[in-house]
Amino acid sequence: MLNTVVKLTSPRNLETFFQEEEYTDENVIVRPTYMSICAADQRYYQGKRKKEILDKKLPLALIHEAVGEVMLDPKKEFKKGEKVVMIPNTPYEKSDVIKENYLRSSKFRSSSSDGFMQNAVVMRRDRIIPIRDIDEEIASQLELTSVAVNAVEAFKKLAHKKRDRIGVWGCGSVGYILALVLTKCFPESEIVVVGTRREKLNYFSFADETVVNSEIGPDFKVDHAFECVGGPKAEEAINQIIDVINPQGTVGLLGVTEEPVDINTRMILEKGLTFVGNSRSSYSDFATSVDLLQDKEMQQYIHNIISEFIEVNNVNDIHTAFDNDSTNEFKTVMKWNL
Repeated sequence: MLNTVVKLTSPRNLETFFQEEEYTDENVIVRPTYMSICAADQRYYQGKRKKEILDKKLPLALIHEAVGEVMLDPKKEFKKGEKVVMIPNTPYEKSDVIKENYLRSSKFRSSSSDGFMQNAVVMRRDRIIPIRDIDEEIASQLELTSVAVNAVEAFKKLAHKKRDRIGVWGCGSVGYILALVLTKCFPESEIVVVGTRREKLNYFSFADETVVNSEIGPDFKVDHAFECVGGPKAEEAINQIIDVINPQGTVGLLGVTEEPVDINTRMILEKGLTFVGNSRSSYSDFATSVDLLQDKEMQQYIHNIISEFIEVNNVNDIHTAFDNDSTNEFKTVMKWNL
């Protein structure tokens, strides 16, 4: 099968490649329809990764948040035209201990293998899940929702049972969807969101409380916390969490940083805190996310953080989407017409 793939060859430079794709009966051919730009894709596009990383990974097709429709299933388990979400993590081994998204042998689209900016994608049949009763524009946020689910599932296993007050640091897309998932998974808990900008915190109307980080007082406490800040501000956020969290709380880390951060390990020891790294997601996390998004209220909340919708008919439209996304408050969604 001859396929058309749009790849980033150097920062801000996209080129179209024509390549032959092989597939077997174990594959399903999916045409992408809606895609969402992630901060990780943006870092590649803007050239904000280290040069040695870019030299190693480029050329690379970007985007790992996408839904599509089935073009061909040799086994006919999926119907032609059926809407599916595509799972970017591809494991090549099984472990009874380590989740598939943490196995070092797994490949991840738009990082260690080509992402979804293609005319058609050859998918393993265990890497797609049907989506019904979910608008495709909203379903493009299923990958991000699955990342939140992955973090919440880890939290359920590790955190002690006193969960009266859970804090989320970060008022971006990751913090938004994580806080939303927490309200659904822990309806008896008080969900508090800490951010840097009141105008963005105003979007979190479903949270029990929102607080600007600079306005946190001496009586502010949480039982557990999640850090969704990342970047250069992650250090400040993590240390603030260490200051205000109750003893033996669990801290979930989701923010991605390019450089090491300096944190108060002495107080981590004194309080007996547990820190948990969270990255990407598995098939089961996607399945849970599809179930969660059957909730119409949750769909509406997710719709609220789609800052811009762009139809992509040519490569110039992709440049426009990435350029606009760099200044958008939340998510940019592309309708893929290439």
